[in-house]
Amino acid sequence: MAISISVVLLLLILAVVFLRNGGMKLSHALVCGMLGFLLAGTSMAPTIQDGITATADVVSGIRP
Repeated sequence: MAISISVVLLLLILAVVFLRNGGMKLSHALVCGMLGFLLAGTSMAPTIQDGITATADVVSGIRP
């Protein structure tokens, strides 16, 4: 659960930065948000969640 909240927070921060810098329009942000909600309700959601979890595990295991 902590990983998904972290990812959502990171994506929200990136969206705000892109909106403020003019790199993304409000309509693009809304479409991306709607896509996320629609993907969460599909049968692909567990696969996406597993991929994000695996990626987070790999990144957290990297030692500089």
